[in-house]
Amino acid sequence: MTEPSRTVEVERKYDVDGETPLPVWEAIPGVDAVTAGEARALDAQYFDTADGELARAGVALRRRTGGPDEGWHVKGPRQGDGRLELGWPLGEDDELPAAVADTVSAWTTAPLTPLARIRNDRTAYLLTGPAGVVAEFVDDRVQATDLRSDVQREWREWEMELGPAAPADDEARAAFFDAVERAVLAAGGRDSASGSKLARALGF
Repeated sequence: MTEPSRTVEVERKYDVDGETPLPVWEAIPGVDAVTAGEARALDAQYFDTADGELARAGVALRRRTGGPDEGWHVKGPRQGDGRLELGWPLGEDDELPAAVADTVSAWTTAPLTPLARIRNDRTAYLLTGPAGVVAEFVDDRVQATDLRSDVQREWREWEMELGPAAPADDEARAAFFDAVERAVLAAGGRDSASGSKLARALGF
């Protein structure tokens, strides 16, 4: 079986209006530079069983094109402050790869059908410090379709995800995210009203 990539995703999400200016990151501990924005056009389809077995288990399965990590992804249930995300290459067609199906079988072996399509015009910025990338900040303009009800939704959101040079201990991480939240609120952002893009696409 193909070995997947493994990433523990620790992030914060924020809702933001369409014309809100980007935050100013000058007061973020451990950050001394921010890269220029990199545009990414992302297109993802999410899958689940007819009765939502993956969602009930806190699992998300998607196939995404665009960006540096395009491919098949399985996001596992939340564990503490993060989620384990497994990734596989796209493959030669749209069929669910055997390695991904084998992983998902830990939660369900029922047939999987498309649940939602999420297209995202993303601009990504790296916040860097002396040891490398502290975090990645993304400005997302999202167009989502609930494929089961054919309802479309649009919104803008920000995400800040810890990078390889992020603070290692809980106290320093808390201080980092506290500073991020102050910058976000000062710019006009607010805490996210939804737990994920998929949940929001489905009206939750």
